[in-house]
Amino acid sequence: MSIRTDDVAAELIARIRENSGFSQTELARRSGLDRSVLSAYENGRRQPSAAALARIAAAAGMQLDLAASPGVAADEHSGRVLAQVLELAEALPYRPRDELTYPPLIQLRA
Repeated sequence: MSIRTDDVAAELIARIRENSGFSQTELARRSGLDRSVLSAYENGRRQPSAAALARIAAAAGMQLDLAASPGVAADEHSGRVLAQVLELAEALPYRPRDELTYPPLIQLRA
């Protein structure tokens, strides 16, 4: 079974609800959401925030860990990109900026 990227949160919420045995109304009440909002999340009509997903999971007695763990490849790529940016910055010609000038203030009459 293939899940579209847009439907991941909806599938996750449906599984949380099914595993907890709660109705939509009960899970919404426990998570502090309107039932209509939880229904929209579960049916893919709205995308929940990470905080909302965590609240829904917590209301069902589960913990949701959404922390991304960057891999070595991502760190190496970031390092290469940073090196390229620094090289480009060093290659730019130096051009001193003019002194900042400010427009005259409007004088208010007393």
